[in-house]
Amino acid sequence: MQKSLSISIEDGKKIQLIQQEFNAMFPYLKIEFFSTPHKNNEGSAKKIIRSSYSTIGECRSIHNSGVVYITADMSVKDLEQMFYNTFGLSTQVFRKSGRVWLETTVTDKWTLEKQNHEGEELSKHLLSDDRNN
Repeated sequence: MQKSLSISIEDGKKIQLIQQEFNAMFPYLKIEFFSTPHKNNEGSAKKIIRSSYSTIGECRSIHNSGVVYITADMSVKDLEQMFYNTFGLSTQVFRKSGRVWLETTVTDKWTLEKQNHEGEELSKHLLSDDRNN
């Protein structure tokens, strides 16, 4: 069965709620919101990350209300593009690698499921290495 998630987007909703909903489905991924979009295959400067306590209305240029439908077989690039094109939200997906979060700019064509699995594997290996040292 295909994993899927629907997240409602409305101006009064806090970014933190969207991040929690996304992370519940993909525990080794996180989504960050930025004040400006990033270019293809480029990262975004950390200084323009929006606070997780900001509302969606404070972060976007298109004020449509609606629902984002996310499936595990969706690519990171498609997800980020959907947030931007439909809701004017600049987002970036990050993958967990041990104790750090890496931007997925080089692997934006991978599916969310593959990204999440890779994050899980990297985190397992790094954590088991820590225990062996």
